[in-house]
Amino acid sequence: MSGYGNALITALPNLESPAMTAPKLVDLNTRQTPKDASDRFAFGLVKVLRFVADRFFAKRYGHRAIVLETVAAVPGMVGGTLNHLKCLRRMSDDRGWIRTLLDEAENERMHLMTFISIAQPNVLERALVLLVQGAFYNFFFLLYLVSPKTAHRVVGYFEEEAVISYTQYLAEIDAGRHANVPAPALARRYWELPDTATLRDVIVAVRSDEAHHRDVNHRFADELAGSVPADRQDHGPCRKVA
Repeated sequence: MSGYGNALITALPNLESPAMTAPKLVDLNTRQTPKDASDRFAFGLVKVLRFVADRFFAKRYGHRAIVLETVAAVPGMVGGTLNHLKCLRRMSDDRGWIRTLLDEAENERMHLMTFISIAQPNVLERALVLLVQGAFYNFFFLLYLVSPKTAHRVVGYFEEEAVISYTQYLAEIDAGRHANVPAPALARRYWELPDTATLRDVIVAVRSDEAHHRDVNHRFADELAGSVPADRQDHGPCRKVA
Protein backbone atom coordinates (compact mmCIF):
# COMPACT_ATOMS: atom_id res chain seq x y z
CA MET A 1 0.00 0.00 0.00
CA SER A 2 1.65 3.27 -1.02
CA GLY A 3 0.75 6.86 -1.86
CA TYR A 4 -2.12 8.75 -0.31
CA GLY A 5 -4.80 6.44 -1.62
CA ASN A 6 -6.09 3.36 0.17
CA ALA A 7 -7.51 5.64 2.80
CA LEU A 8 -8.83 3.07 5.26
CA ILE A 9 -6.38 0.92 7.21
CA THR A 10 -6.52 -1.11 10.38
CA ALA A 11 -5.73 0.65 13.64
CA LEU A 12 -5.15 -0.96 16.99
CA PRO A 13 -7.12 0.90 19.63
CA ASN A 14 -5.42 -0.73 22.61
CA LEU A 15 -1.88 0.55 22.31
CA GLU A 16 -0.41 -1.36 25.23
CA SER A 17 -1.32 -4.79 23.90
CA PRO A 18 -2.40 -4.77 20.23
CA ALA A 19 -3.84 -8.28 20.34
CA MET A 20 -6.28 -7.58 23.17
CA THR A 21 -8.95 -5.80 21.16
CA ALA A 22 -10.54 -6.03 17.74
CA PRO A 23 -9.11 -3.67 15.08
CA LYS A 24 -10.98 -0.67 13.76
CA LEU A 25 -10.70 1.44 10.63
CA VAL A 26 -9.08 4.83 10.48
CA ASP A 27 -8.83 7.32 7.63
CA LEU A 28 -5.30 8.10 6.44
CA ASN A 29 -6.46 11.32 4.79
CA THR A 30 -7.99 12.99 7.85
CA ARG A 31 -6.91 16.64 8.25
CA GLN A 32 -7.99 19.02 11.01
CA THR A 33 -8.63 22.56 9.77
CA PRO A 34 -7.39 25.22 12.24
CA LYS A 35 -10.39 26.91 13.89
CA ASP A 36 -8.86 29.65 16.03
CA ALA A 37 -5.59 31.33 17.01
CA SER A 38 -4.60 28.41 19.23
CA ASP A 39 -5.08 25.94 16.39
CA ARG A 40 -3.19 28.17 13.97
CA PHE A 41 -0.26 28.38 16.40
CA ALA A 42 -0.21 24.58 16.73
CA PHE A 43 -0.48 24.10 12.97
CA GLY A 44 2.29 26.61 12.22
CA LEU A 45 4.62 25.13 14.84
CA VAL A 46 4.26 21.64 13.42
CA LYS A 47 4.84 22.89 9.87
CA VAL A 48 8.07 24.57 10.99
CA LEU A 49 9.21 21.34 12.64
CA ARG A 50 8.31 19.42 9.47
CA PHE A 51 10.35 21.86 7.36
CA VAL A 52 13.41 21.42 9.59
CA ALA A 53 13.07 17.61 9.55
CA ASP A 54 12.76 17.55 5.75
CA ARG A 55 15.90 19.65 5.34
CA PHE A 56 17.95 17.72 7.88
CA PHE A 57 16.96 14.14 7.04
CA ALA A 58 15.67 14.36 3.46
CA LYS A 59 14.70 10.77 2.58
CA ARG A 60 16.64 9.07 5.37
CA TYR A 61 13.34 7.91 6.84
CA GLY A 62 14.74 5.42 9.32
CA HIS A 63 16.97 8.03 10.97
CA ARG A 64 14.17 10.62 10.79
CA ALA A 65 11.89 8.18 12.60
CA ILE A 66 14.36 7.79 15.46
CA VAL A 67 14.50 11.51 16.22
CA LEU A 68 10.80 12.14 15.62
CA GLU A 69 9.67 9.18 17.73
CA THR A 70 11.83 10.54 20.54
CA VAL A 71 9.74 13.72 20.37
CA ALA A 72 6.47 11.82 19.88
CA ALA A 73 6.99 9.83 23.08
CA VAL A 74 7.04 13.01 25.20
CA PRO A 75 3.45 14.42 24.99
CA GLY A 76 1.67 11.34 26.30
CA MET A 77 3.90 11.15 29.36
CA VAL A 78 3.62 14.89 30.05
CA GLY A 79 -0.15 14.93 29.57
CA GLY A 80 -0.64 11.77 31.61
CA THR A 81 1.51 13.05 34.47
CA LEU A 82 -0.12 16.49 34.66
CA ASN A 83 -3.64 15.06 34.45
CA HIS A 84 -2.74 12.53 37.14
CA LEU A 85 -1.58 15.29 39.48
CA LYS A 86 -4.64 17.43 38.69
CA CYS A 87 -6.98 14.56 39.49
CA LEU A 88 -5.18 13.94 42.78
CA ARG A 89 -5.55 17.61 43.74
CA ARG A 90 -9.23 17.68 42.79
CA MET A 91 -9.91 14.18 44.14
CA SER A 92 -11.77 13.41 40.94
CA ASP A 93 -12.01 10.88 38.13
CA ASP A 94 -10.05 11.28 34.89
CA ARG A 95 -12.58 9.45 32.65
CA GLY A 96 -9.80 7.46 30.98
CA TRP A 97 -7.47 10.28 29.91
CA ILE A 98 -4.47 9.23 32.01
CA ARG A 99 -4.35 5.63 30.82
CA THR A 100 -4.90 6.68 27.21
CA LEU A 101 -2.04 9.19 27.32
CA LEU A 102 0.39 6.86 29.10
CA ASP A 103 -0.44 4.07 26.63
CA GLU A 104 0.34 6.55 23.84
CA ALA A 105 3.73 7.33 25.37
CA GLU A 106 4.54 3.63 25.71
CA ASN A 107 3.48 2.96 22.14
CA GLU A 108 5.68 5.75 20.80
CA ARG A 109 8.60 4.43 22.85
CA MET A 110 8.16 1.05 21.18
CA HIS A 111 8.25 2.80 17.80
CA LEU A 112 11.58 4.35 18.83
CA MET A 113 13.07 1.06 20.01
CA THR A 114 12.00 -0.60 16.77
CA PHE A 115 13.64 1.97 14.51
CA ILE A 116 16.80 2.05 16.61
CA SER A 117 17.26 -1.64 15.84
CA ILE A 118 16.63 -0.97 12.14
CA ALA A 119 18.53 2.26 11.45
CA GLN A 120 21.40 1.94 13.97
CA PRO A 121 21.89 5.66 14.74
CA ASN A 122 25.41 7.06 14.87
CA VAL A 123 26.93 9.09 17.71
CA LEU A 124 25.81 12.42 16.22
CA GLU A 125 22.21 11.25 15.89
CA ARG A 126 22.19 9.89 19.44
CA ALA A 127 23.43 13.26 20.68
CA LEU A 128 20.71 14.96 18.63
CA VAL A 129 18.11 12.74 20.28
CA LEU A 130 19.26 13.89 23.73
CA LEU A 131 19.12 17.57 22.74
CA VAL A 132 15.77 17.33 20.98
CA GLN A 133 14.16 15.38 23.81
CA GLY A 134 15.40 17.78 26.48
CA ALA A 135 14.29 20.88 24.60
CA PHE A 136 10.91 19.51 23.54
CA TYR A 137 10.04 18.06 26.94
CA ASN A 138 10.46 21.40 28.68
CA PHE A 139 8.63 23.27 25.92
CA PHE A 140 5.70 20.86 25.88
CA PHE A 141 5.48 20.76 29.69
CA LEU A 142 5.11 24.54 29.81
CA LEU A 143 2.68 24.55 26.88
CA TYR A 144 0.47 21.97 28.59
CA LEU A 145 0.42 24.04 31.77
CA VAL A 146 -0.63 27.14 29.83
CA SER A 147 -3.02 25.56 27.31
CA PRO A 148 -3.76 21.80 27.32
CA LYS A 149 -6.03 22.30 24.32
CA THR A 150 -3.20 23.77 22.25
CA ALA A 151 -0.86 21.04 23.42
CA HIS A 152 -3.19 18.27 22.24
CA ARG A 153 -3.74 20.08 18.96
CA VAL A 154 0.03 20.20 18.44
CA VAL A 155 0.14 16.44 18.90
CA GLY A 156 -2.78 15.94 16.53
CA TYR A 157 -1.05 17.93 13.79
CA PHE A 158 2.27 16.24 14.56
CA GLU A 159 0.65 12.85 14.04
CA GLU A 160 -0.89 14.02 10.76
CA GLU A 161 2.64 14.71 9.54
CA ALA A 162 3.81 11.34 10.89
CA VAL A 163 1.17 9.56 8.80
CA ILE A 164 2.43 11.44 5.73
CA SER A 165 6.08 10.59 6.49
CA TYR A 166 5.40 6.89 6.97
CA THR A 167 3.32 6.81 3.78
CA GLN A 168 6.31 8.29 1.94
CA TYR A 169 8.58 5.73 3.62
CA LEU A 170 6.33 2.95 2.28
CA ALA A 171 6.48 4.48 -1.20
CA GLU A 172 10.30 4.37 -1.09
CA ILE A 173 10.21 0.68 -0.15
CA ASP A 174 7.63 -0.14 -2.82
CA ALA A 175 9.74 1.65 -5.44
CA GLY A 176 12.82 -0.37 -4.45
CA ARG A 177 14.76 2.67 -3.25
CA HIS A 178 14.87 1.41 0.34
CA ALA A 179 15.66 -2.15 1.42
CA ASN A 180 12.70 -4.07 2.80
CA VAL A 181 14.68 -5.80 5.55
CA PRO A 182 13.22 -8.41 7.93
CA ALA A 183 11.23 -7.00 10.84
CA PRO A 184 13.13 -6.94 14.15
CA ALA A 185 12.11 -9.55 16.72
CA LEU A 186 11.02 -6.75 19.06
CA ALA A 187 8.54 -5.47 16.47
CA ARG A 188 7.23 -8.94 15.65
CA ARG A 189 6.46 -9.58 19.31
CA TYR A 190 4.88 -6.19 19.97
CA TRP A 191 2.57 -6.11 16.94
CA GLU A 192 2.21 -9.91 16.85
CA LEU A 193 3.54 -10.09 13.30
CA PRO A 194 4.48 -13.39 11.61
CA ASP A 195 8.10 -14.56 11.47
CA THR A 196 8.16 -13.60 7.78
CA ALA A 197 7.24 -9.94 8.50
CA THR A 198 9.36 -7.23 6.93
CA LEU A 199 10.09 -3.55 7.51
CA ARG A 200 7.11 -2.72 5.33
CA ASP A 201 4.78 -4.59 7.67
CA VAL A 202 6.24 -2.71 10.63
CA ILE A 203 5.75 0.67 8.97
CA VAL A 204 2.11 -0.15 8.17
CA ALA A 205 1.56 -0.99 11.85
CA VAL A 206 3.36 2.15 13.04
CA ARG A 207 1.42 4.34 10.64
CA SER A 208 -1.81 2.84 11.92
CA ASP A 209 -0.78 3.71 15.48
CA GLU A 210 0.02 7.29 14.48
CA ALA A 211 -3.36 7.73 12.77
CA HIS A 212 -5.02 6.58 15.98
CA HIS A 213 -2.98 9.03 18.10
CA ARG A 214 -3.92 11.79 15.66
CA ASP A 215 -7.63 11.16 16.10
CA VAL A 216 -7.41 10.81 19.89
CA ASN A 217 -5.49 14.06 20.38
CA HIS A 218 -7.68 16.09 18.04
CA ARG A 219 -10.68 14.70 19.93
CA PHE A 220 -9.13 15.72 23.27
CA ALA A 221 -8.45 19.22 21.93
CA ASP A 222 -12.05 19.50 20.73
CA GLU A 223 -13.37 18.41 24.13
CA LEU A 224 -11.18 20.97 25.91
CA ALA A 225 -12.42 23.61 23.49
CA GLY A 226 -16.01 22.73 24.36
CA SER A 227 -16.90 21.78 20.80
CA VAL A 228 -17.94 18.24 21.75
CA PRO A 229 -21.32 18.00 23.57
CA ALA A 230 -20.97 16.70 27.12
CA ASP A 231 -23.18 13.68 26.43
CA ARG A 232 -20.89 12.63 23.56
CA GLN A 233 -17.59 12.95 25.37
CA ASP A 234 -15.79 9.65 25.76
CA HIS A 235 -13.25 11.17 28.11
CA GLY A 236 -13.00 14.15 30.40
CA PRO A 237 -10.07 15.39 32.46
CA CYS A 238 -10.49 15.17 36.21
CA ARG A 239 -14.21 15.57 36.70
CA LYS A 240 -15.91 14.82 39.96
CA VAL A 241 -17.49 11.42 40.14
CA ALA A 242 -21.29 11.69 40.26
